[in-house]
This record gives sequence, structure tokens and C-alpha cells, in this order.
Amino acid sequence: MKINLLKLLSRLSFLSEKRRLQWYPPFWLMRVKVLELSDDWRRIRLLLPLNMISRNMGGSMFGGYQAALSDPIAALACAKRFPDTAVWTRVHEIDFQQVGNSDLELRFEFPPDLEARIREELAQRGRSTPTFEYAFYRTDGVRCSVVKSTVAIRPRGYLHNKS
Repeated sequence: MKINLLKLLSRLSFLSEKRRLQWYPPFWLMRVKVLELSDDWRRIRLLLPLNMISRNMGGSMFGGYQAALSDPIAALACAKRFPDTAVWTRVHEIDFQQVGNSDLELRFEFPPDLEARIREELAQRGRSTPTFEYAFYRTDGVRCSVVKSTVAIRPRGYLHNKS
């Protein structure tokens, strides 16, 4: 019998959303801490610790750790804001601007004007493909990596026709 940890976690209603996100298996393995998760998923702050496993040969955070943490965040926020849709990441880019030589804090905000635009596109076209920008910050407050994540928001059961 296969056990799906994600389904099991989602069914544990006694756990807060914050705890479920922190215990998401890839995040748990990376020792991610949820610093802030607003009830409406409009504001998210996550701590990605720099340790002997996440540190590259140059002494800074592996880019893959940053990618693994930041990839699902915009899609998860959209899935919470638009629960009757299917949501996934279409494009994910990270611009490594400064060395990430400390623990990193991922800061995500869901802008109200972008949410309004998504709602309008969903009402008019039945789909939306917004791009979010958020970032990682070192413990000294310096922004070190900028994330641009484009999310596909489609009706449930959507099938792309490539013709």
C-alpha cells in the first residue's frame, strides 16, 4: 500500500496551515521554518537555513535550494485565493544578485491589484497567467535573489489543445 504524505498532511485538520506548509516533505528536509503565513495567503515569509548541506563550495546557499523553496509558493498562494481552479508553475526564474552567505528569508506578497486583474481575466477568459516577483533576503537585510514566477490558473479539468 502506497502512502501519499501530501494527502495525509492535507487531511490532518488539527494542524494549522503554517504547520502543514512547514511539514511539507521537501521543506521539512531543507529545515524550512514558516515565519509568517497570513490566513488569506497574501503574505508569506519563510526561513531557509544555511547549513552544511545547503552550503555550496563557495560558502553560500545552493541555488537549487532557493529554487526548490520558491517554486511552489506563488502557485500555492493562487490555489488558496482561487480554490475552484487548477494552478501550476509555468515559468520560474531566479536572478542571483548577491551572495547568499547566511540564512535566507523568502518574502512573498500577493499584490491586491494583481489579484483583481486575475479575477477579471478569469471572469472574461476563464484563465489567467500572472507573473509574481518576490525575493530572498540575507540576515543583514540585503536582497540577494529575485524570483519571477509565472503561474497558470485554469479551470479544473483544463486540457491544453496544441493545434
